[in-house]
Amino acid sequence: MIGISQIETAAERIAGHVVRTPTVPSPGLSELLGVPVTAKLELLQRTGSFKARGATAKLLSLDEAERAAGVVAVSGGNHGIALAVMAAALQVKATVVMPRTAPARSIRTAEDTGAQVRLTDGMGEAFATAARLRDEGLTLVHPFDDPVVIAGQGTVGLELAQDAGELTDVLVSVGGGGLISGVAAALRALRPGVRVWGVETEGAQAMSEALAAGGPLPVTLSSIVTTLSAPTVARVTYDHVTALVEEVLVVSDRAAVQGCLDLAEHGKVWTEPAAGCLLPAARRVRDRVGPDARLGLVVCGGNAEVADILRWADEFALR
Repeated sequence: MIGISQIETAAERIAGHVVRTPTVPSPGLSELLGVPVTAKLELLQRTGSFKARGATAKLLSLDEAERAAGVVAVSGGNHGIALAVMAAALQVKATVVMPRTAPARSIRTAEDTGAQVRLTDGMGEAFATAARLRDEGLTLVHPFDDPVVIAGQGTVGLELAQDAGELTDVLVSVGGGGLISGVAAALRALRPGVRVWGVETEGAQAMSEALAAGGPLPVTLSSIVTTLSAPTVARVTYDHVTALVEEVLVVSDRAAVQGCLDLAEHGKVWTEPAAGCLLPAARRVRDRVGPDARLGLVVCGGNAEVADILRWADEFALR
């Protein structure tokens, strides 16, 4: 299990390389939900998502031989962007493996850094390709199955605990589980009374299916939310969620897109569906906890193009 000392070490390591993002009360979201809401705005992070934290922590932990060999990452979008951008800043050669379904903007951004981008026909093939490149000598920077990466993501929770007012419940999006594992570990140490809830979308349910099965297993992916579409969770993230998280809630893709529209209108932030899914889940948590709820939302990323959000809104008859 990741401890607070590892998260604090990661925070010291990445300071100066990443942004200490704002943790702010949201009057608009508080009015919408009827209870106080605080937002941790990771969409303002370098590369547009929290992923810069874990990628930077891992890159800065490499020895000279590992740096010289270069690194490889597999990603549905945000981890690839983060590794490509931060590796370029640290002068480390990077290869990013993405499925063809990854957002076009993510692919372009990674390519623009000078990283080599390899496209595959799905996330399963992407992970297999990254594993093969690791075996050929590249250093794998895994998006979630790595304690250094998890500790880096945990700095989100460290800052939230230090900067937020009173909270009863914190909601965190779940893909492979690295973010929620780190956030939950930090909050358990610093704010032990706060409940942590995970949120997935239908068709990207690797963690909730693992919890139902009693351990990680491959899942079928169909969600539009590619940045949450891990083909399986890791044992380490499963163990953290089992021990530290109240429950993993699942919402529809339609609800996630509606959440993006509501976050734009009421929260005044432009998010991707991986963050939009928090809002419908927050309503469910509010209803369970009652009027004394004080909600924290980890707004994990904003790497969605206007055209994509509008297209999804039309497909789901939201406009």
